[in-house]
Amino acid sequence: MSAIDPVEIVAGNIQLRPPHAPEGPAAWRMLQDPGVEPAPGVTDEATAAAWCQGLGDWSPGHQVTFSILEITEGNLLGMVHLNRIDQTWGTAKLGFRIAPWARDQGIEVDAIGAVSRWAFGALGLERIEFLHLVGRAADCQVADRAGYLLEGTRRGGSRDDDGVRHDDHLHARLATD
Repeated sequence: MSAIDPVEIVAGNIQLRPPHAPEGPAAWRMLQDPGVEPAPGVTDEATAAAWCQGLGDWSPGHQVTFSILEITEGNLLGMVHLNRIDQTWGTAKLGFRIAPWARDQGIEVDAIGAVSRWAFGALGLERIEFLHLVGRAADCQVADRAGYLLEGTRRGGSRDDDGVRHDDHLHARLATD
């Protein structure tokens, strides 16, 4: 894997850039919401700051995380990440977290679209996949609005912390879409 140089993207009313430690308190508040996927090992503002700082390191080349920020105030609205980046095969997996104070504004759709366009262009990716648990209608709507087509259901595609398997929806977007 080759290192990926950090970038900043402006998309409408949002700015996307690698996370920094000072976003820790806002990230900690975001992670307290039951609708936001937890972050392993993040237990307070200090560990959230370290988590943000770590996510800002793109040098391994297999993952990138963008903080979604208000363009005027710089307040954290969420995060979009690509992981399992494989530039040889031209693929990656997409995920996002949106703060409760930023929901229902289309911010995640704008951020996912901007990050996807950047990844197809700058990284030369050809396919990006987005998985979510079946039953999360809002995630299906976000994926659809961001140009990620529903390809099907992965039976028993994920396992929770208790070892119980759950079905996933698989959405994907191609560079040619």
